[in-house]
Amino acid sequence: MADGQTRMTTDIRRFGAEAMARAAGLIGEGWPVAVPTETVYGLAADARNPKAVARIYAAKGRPDFNPLIVHVPDLAAAEALGVFGAVERALAARFWPGPLTLVVPRTDDCPVASIATAGLDTIAIRVPGHRAMQALLAETGAPLAAPSANASGRVSPTKAEHVLASLDGRITLVIDDGPTMAGVESTIARVKDGAVEILRPGPVTADMLAAASGMAVTGVKGSDIVAPGMLASHYAPGKPVRLGATEFADAEYGIGFGAIAGDYDLSAAGDLTEAAARLFDALHAGAASAKAKIAVAAIPVEGLGAAINDRLARAAV
Repeated sequence: MADGQTRMTTDIRRFGAEAMARAAGLIGEGWPVAVPTETVYGLAADARNPKAVARIYAAKGRPDFNPLIVHVPDLAAAEALGVFGAVERALAARFWPGPLTLVVPRTDDCPVASIATAGLDTIAIRVPGHRAMQALLAETGAPLAAPSANASGRVSPTKAEHVLASLDGRITLVIDDGPTMAGVESTIARVKDGAVEILRPGPVTADMLAAASGMAVTGVKGSDIVAPGMLASHYAPGKPVRLGATEFADAEYGIGFGAIAGDYDLSAAGDLTEAAARLFDALHAGAASAKAKIAVAAIPVEGLGAAINDRLARAAV
């Protein structure tokens, strides 16, 4: 088996004890493995092993200045890696395990390789709720760096077949446990200057963060890359994407919402939770279609709609 982008055989195994043992063995040998979380499929490797993390970057073709989220089984494991204040602990108590990533300062003795945090003195940490990622954490006993399991900048995967669409032959194993639930990546937040700052919108909304923290919630200030998912161009399906469509041209693959029906409807009922869960599957379908362009109906910006519109805006860059 060779490093970097040398083609290899990609094995797919259904979730179960045998599959997880195989995945843990590969991670112990320094190889990344694709595994589902409740948000999207992640490409997991031992965050303490710089060579293993480099293999994530190589498989994805990911810019090395874009940090990775480190997954751990619980708050105690998180506090071995990062410095948590009272507000961060309150947010962790409310939303972990679940789709919230917290950016905190690294501990002085944090064992996570600097390549996983892009050399920053902060670390992005999440406690996932999905059984497959939790099983892998238990099997390996390691903190797992795990960005989305797709080529960098391409549509994030919510099914095992989505992983294969861009990483077949570039990784050794995909654990298949069916479609993910949330459908968009985790919310990323940090506590700064007396407020909770959202670095990337996601399933945990601003109102939810405000209620749990008792603090004001703001959007990100400045342009520095301090967390995953902050690149302006991301989630690209490889075709021009038009947003806010009220109708679709013949050359466009239409992604509908609510009363605006298309080739693929995110939610005919106008349900934002359903739309989020189907978003990346719709973009994959548009990318695979014979039509030269993709157009997406307008999505409301409130609640989970903020995360959906964030992903669509990056896809359209």
